[in-house]
Order: sequence, then structure tokens, then C-alpha cells
Amino acid sequence: MGTTPAPAKVLIGLIGAGIQKSLSPAMHEEEARHHGLRLHYQLIDLDRTGASAADLPQLLAAARTMGFAGCNVTYPCKQAVIPHLDELSDEAREMGAVNTVVIRDGRLIGHNTDGSGWARGFTRALPGADLSRVVLLGAGGAGAAIAHAVLRLGAGELRIVDADPQRAAQLARDLNTLHGGERARACADSASAMPGATGLIHATPTGMDKLPGLPLDAALLRPDLWVSEVVYFPLETALLKAARAVGCPVSSGGGMAVGQAVGAFELFTGKTPDAGRMEAHFRSLVTPKEVAA
Repeated sequence: MGTTPAPAKVLIGLIGAGIQKSLSPAMHEEEARHHGLRLHYQLIDLDRTGASAADLPQLLAAARTMGFAGCNVTYPCKQAVIPHLDELSDEAREMGAVNTVVIRDGRLIGHNTDGSGWARGFTRALPGADLSRVVLLGAGGAGAAIAHAVLRLGAGELRIVDADPQRAAQLARDLNTLHGGERARACADSASAMPGATGLIHATPTGMDKLPGLPLDAALLRPDLWVSEVVYFPLETALLKAARAVGCPVSSGGGMAVGQAVGAFELFTGKTPDAGRMEAHFRSLVTPKEVAA
């Protein structure tokens, strides 16, 4: 009498700060179950351990030693991780940011599924959104990935605002070099960027449980402006609440959370995930109030 082979084991993780409410472990582990995999997704929270992005070499070495298939990477490590990798995908190199590190034969290979993940969620939530003049708050790892994605979607003008003006200016230069023309430009602040804008993308940590608040003056929001949020815990951020209050069409951070996980799951496991199933599971994990919103 034959025996059923044990499911394959996969060990992956997430490196970042303030990530205890991440839904990535639940999304990956549940999807793996449907593929006959025993997957464990470990949170490696820098805030819990007192570590920082400076400890990435040791963390990556430990993941390699322990047989991880790879790690997702989030704030504040998406750009800091790059010097410690052996190889970058074309997309990660273009974006200058990594959110997924795959470990193959001892080599650390950086990928980026943030841009494609954001685009998937955005186009599903706001089909036909006017991309004539888009303001992007945040030129860090997530912001850089989304900047490339929104230009690929056809944005006519992208105005970039960041707490570090030099970082915003450098991202604008990189985008114009890669995508051609002068569609991207840095702005000094949100007040100077918002006049005439058709849409707003928020890609900073402001609004997360650990960094509550609004990333800009709510008076700058208008009913004819769409708003796309990247933060997803909480799913209903202060920005989304303020945007809904004035009648803005919105896209929550949940769309990007699911989209980037879909891409990362395939990179880690070699299995094609069911995106609809992963999204349904994500929705089941958030509160009923947030689902209704």
C-alpha cells in the first residue's frame, strides 16, 4: 500500500519595520495550501529586534543559511537592500528598488513586484482614471516602483514630492531617461504640486498604524481628484477617509498588497497563483467595515 508523499516545504519571510499587522503571511500560506505546499512565512520585524537596515547583510546571510526560498522586503529596506544582492531583475534595476529577494543556489536575486501589483489593483479599482496630471507623494522604494508603473499606464505628467528633494529630483531624472520625454518632475511640496492634478498617489508610510496622520493638507483634496493609497494596515487610512469625505474616487492599499503578493508567490515557489482566490482571502482577513468601504 503506497503512501502519499509529504507536501514540499517552503520557508520565506518579510524584512521590514513595524510589520506585525502584515497580511502577507496569511495570503502566502493559504495560497500555498492550495498548491500542496507547506509554506511558512516568517515576519522579521526590525522594530521588534532593535535592528535596522544596516543589519541587512546579517539577516540575508541568516536566511540563506537557514534554507529560505527568499524574503519580501519592505520599508525601510527596499533600496538599502540592493548593494547586498548578487543580481537584479531588469525591472528592479530600472526602479532602483527591491521588494522580493529570491534565493537560488545560494545567490540573492532582487525583483520588484510592487509596480505591477499597484497597477493591477489601481486599474481594477479605478478603470478609466484620468492620468493627465498625477501627483506622487513619496520617492522611496514603493514610490519609485509606482512611478514607473503609472508612466507605463500612460500618465501625461507625473509630479513627485518627497521629504528629500534630491531623491525626488533624481527619480524624475531617472524616469525621463528611461521613459523618454520630460513627463516627470520634482515639486517642492504637495501644495505646489496639487493645483490642476487629476490624481494623487500616496506612497509614504504616513497613515500606517505606527505613523498615523495625513500626508498632506486635507484642504488640497477635491471631488474631481482620484486618490490611490499604498498603506493597507489599516486599510481605511486617514487619507482615504478624508478623500471619501470630499467625494474623491479612491483605490485602497489592498489592491497593491494583493498584487505584489501574487507576483512574489510565483517567484518564490515557481507555482502560478490564483489571483482571484488570493484577493478573496485578503478581503476575508480585513474587518467587515473595511470590506464594505
